[in-house]
Amino acid sequence: MPRSPTDLVLTKQGVRFHNRLIPCSIGRGGISGDKREGDGATPVGRHPIMGLYYRPDRLRPPAAWAMPILPGDLWSDDVADPAYNHLVRAPHAYSHERMRRADPLYDMVLITGWNWPIATPHKGSAIFLHVWRKPHHPTEGCVAFSKPNLMWIIERLSPDSALVIKAP
Repeated sequence: MPRSPTDLVLTKQGVRFHNRLIPCSIGRGGISGDKREGDGATPVGRHPIMGLYYRPDRLRPPAAWAMPILPGDLWSDDVADPAYNHLVRAPHAYSHERMRRADPLYDMVLITGWNWPIATPHKGSAIFLHVWRKPHHPTEGCVAFSKPNLMWIIERLSPDSALVIKAP
């Protein structure tokens, strides 16, 4: 798995990025080489950073390329949905999660290239980098950080940055 000096590399101690070790949370299902929808696992691979969303009602754009999360923005997690693993708008008839959450988890969200933009049903949706609920609290498969650390990461990303997760 080729790496770039600007990659975020998941280790047992946290994510290594720009010669810094950053505490993080991973999926409740651990690390998996066979990711499935709903398994709570964080998938092995090199996952390019594809986009950044943020809550404009809570903070200023964290980067010039950040896109606002608007009321009605959702992320489809329904394998039967033609828009599976994509941003959709309410109302939406298929299963989804709200991007504009009451809690701060999605105040800043980096979208990875896991099973995106061409999604294979059942391979898992939405591997994001986002704000953690509390230190080291497991996610549904995403990688989560403290808000200050996520901002620090965003400020240093380059167009070729990726999240790198190796098999345990």
